[in-house]
Amino acid sequence: MENAIYMGMKNDLAFIMDMNLYLYEHQSTYNPNIPLRNLFYIADEYQRLVVRKSLYSTVIQKIPTPRFLVFYNGTKEVEDRSEFRLSSAYENATENPDLELRVTMLNVNDGHSSDLMEHCRTLKEYAQYVARVRKYAAKQDVSLEEAVTRAVDECIEEGILAEFLLKNKTEVIKVSIYEYDKEFEEKKLRKKQSMRLEDRMESRLEDRMESRLEDRTESRLEDRMESKLESGYS
Repeated sequence: MENAIYMGMKNDLAFIMDMNLYLYEHQSTYNPNIPLRNLFYIADEYQRLVVRKSLYSTVIQKIPTPRFLVFYNGTKEVEDRSEFRLSSAYENATENPDLELRVTMLNVNDGHSSDLMEHCRTLKEYAQYVARVRKYAAKQDVSLEEAVTRAVDECIEEGILAEFLLKNKTEVIKVSIYEYDKEFEEKKLRKKQSMRLEDRMESRLEDRMESRLEDRTESRLEDRMESKLESGYS
């Protein structure tokens, strides 16, 4: 956690311990596609590990057991502990998929995951710092730089990540501004994408309604023509 403030920029960590391959990731954006991304990551890691071994050998090639964990500190309300499954993305759902990958997501926002926070002081203080930045940045009369600077100064005064912030104050402010701007821009992009999707769905619905109306009109005209023809012959 030495790089706590930079979790958004140094967000991937993979290491092997006791023949377990841990893949940790930090996310400030809620993303249900994490299992699919981790599938690509773990396949790449395994390929590196067995590159000099023969997969056509009669002896099984042992590989580390994978563990997937995401630390989430976005603004979307989520449970303290969630699980994402690769099978949720399958077009044809099945109870026992041949290929499954589970990712555990921990909510590391301030006020969440209390057991974890009590065992990791740095993570707890990082969550407190992020909460203060968001709190002050939400005020209309305060610039983002002022909000971040105020959060940093208060945390130093109150002993929250104090040693780290004192040592890296200028860089922390710069990176925090970048991270918050990035988060804000991503929100705007997702909102635009959502609006475009709604517009497309609305347009399709209108097209279907018009098509059905045209079909009904044509059907009625045909019925009338048939009725007139029958009358003429009778």
